Amino acid sequence: MLRNKISRRRAIAGVGGLSAAAILHWPANAAEFSFKFGASSPMEHPAMARSKEAADKIRQESNGRLDISIYPNSQLGGDTAMISQVISGAMEMYILPIDLLAPRNPVCGITGVGFAFPDYDHVWAAMDGDLGKMLRGTVADMGLHCLENSYDHGFRHVTTRTKPIVTADDLKGFKIRLPVAPFLISLFRHLGAAPTALNFNEVYSALQTGIMDGQENPLVLIDTAKLYEVQKFCSLTGHVWSGFHVAFNTATWKKLPPDLQDLVARTFAAASAAQRLDFKAMTDAEQKNLTEKGLTFNKPDPKSFREALGKSGYYPDIKKAAGDKAWSALEKYAGALV
Repeated sequence: MLRNKISRRRAIAGVGGLSAAAILHWPANAAEFSFKFGASSPMEHPAMARSKEAADKIRQESNGRLDISIYPNSQLGGDTAMISQVISGAMEMYILPIDLLAPRNPVCGITGVGFAFPDYDHVWAAMDGDLGKMLRGTVADMGLHCLENSYDHGFRHVTTRTKPIVTADDLKGFKIRLPVAPFLISLFRHLGAAPTALNFNEVYSALQTGIMDGQENPLVLIDTAKLYEVQKFCSLTGHVWSGFHVAFNTATWKKLPPDLQDLVARTFAAASAAQRLDFKAMTDAEQKNLTEKGLTFNKPDPKSFREALGKSGYYPDIKKAAGDKAWSALEKYAGALV
């Protein structure tokens, strides 16, 4: 279980520089702003646990002026529905996987390019640098304000119910569930699989009934969503990295006075730093945890997958879809891909 690792010093730093008068003169427990915060992940996910901690801290430090209520586990609908809700303003906040906005703008899918990031050093340099800045700017044009520091959702791996995935040939005709993320769908199509896009709240039943042979997700989510109950094998492909941003409806964000904007940004920045450490620690322990819960692991050589993608024209296709600017921003951190 997660432990509260954010130090008192971090908590104080998270609200440093705010006007005491601006916060403390508001009547206790009187919410000036009440926000709904939706997510598809369960509360056991480190991003949700740290978001709850941040929401509690914001409520306390604002003396009740800003009350954020978290709705995890797709309580407010699937990801597609929640994206529409937060853009329209029906929901104020959402834990956003930016790649799910690729149907609206292909640039948003750029982090979903297969086998682009070899490790976390490359990921965080990109997401805390120019690539992340470009993505957040693209999302801003859609009516969403993303906080700067992203959460970690990990490198994604393939689980199956009938066989391990050892080489790219094992994916031919394989019925795999994917999120509604065009670049990820393109990746598996180029590898010869038969992907179906489903929102996360539909995944367990699709695997349980055998409609899908497998799925792909980070180890932490495979565990917290109990997908090991309906899958037998986990192949550590690490084909893409995924992350979340805390996103606001832009009009809602602009209505917050500067002192509350500052409090929110600082508190969630501290939450992000802690969540990245949480997620790494959990991921490091997950193979053992999931083995004990019945999953059988194997580590495929990525060479056959990269070769298959090269022969299929995958990388040039994605470069054309995303555009030269986004592709250059990716290659700045990932190295040459074409």
